Amino acid sequence: MKVCIVGASGKLGRYMVQHALDRGYEVVGVCRERSVGKLDPFKGRITIFPGATNNREVVRQAVAGCDGVLTVLVPWGVQQYSTGTAQAVLDSARPEARLIFSCGWHITLDGRDVYSRGFRALVKVFGWFARFARFADLDDQVEACRRVFASRTRWTVVRGSDLEEGESEGLPVWSRHIGDPILQSNKTRRVDFALFMVEALVNDELVHEAPAIVGRRTPSARAHAADSGGSLQPLA
Repeated sequence: MKVCIVGASGKLGRYMVQHALDRGYEVVGVCRERSVGKLDPFKGRITIFPGATNNREVVRQAVAGCDGVLTVLVPWGVQQYSTGTAQAVLDSARPEARLIFSCGWHITLDGRDVYSRGFRALVKVFGWFARFARFADLDDQVEACRRVFASRTRWTVVRGSDLEEGESEGLPVWSRHIGDPILQSNKTRRVDFALFMVEALVNDELVHEAPAIVGRRTPSARAHAADSGGSLQPLA
């Protein structure tokens, strides 16, 4: 399998590169030119296309011939960076390619997510401050995902909980809706977020899903397993 990782130089991107290489995949990466050095540990094992991830020509060249594309949607700045990145991937990838996008819990697919007051307040305050400081725009990520959801591609949007570093705990568990008890712990190892992204490439059950994930060893995941007789199957 040949995969492209758009946003390969970030922490999540580098974990995805490693997971993909561990599976024997041919890996292509897109990252800003000034960040290419972060990928030096993979020198000689991956092909790098330097450039902004919303640069349509760079993305077009990078995804050519790829069976899957893993895209980190980062809402940097106030120039629709995430939207431009998502649209470039949607327009350039092969029609049959698996497209996996990362985002946060604030994204909703069907409007049935249930958010706590604290979470809604945090998103509102952070979103306002980020736009005021002009370093990020959460609405940009919302629009990017809206375009993904509306596309006819074989997409999956993985919604990550709060992230932490640490050794892998295994493949995260997931639910379709924020507010489900299994997600209550709101914590996932970043290395495992990347693992879920890479695993989604070959899991057709996740096509046209927006799974919200949580670490499989978190208290809420363990409680769900106990209540369901040891099963860690996703919730409907």
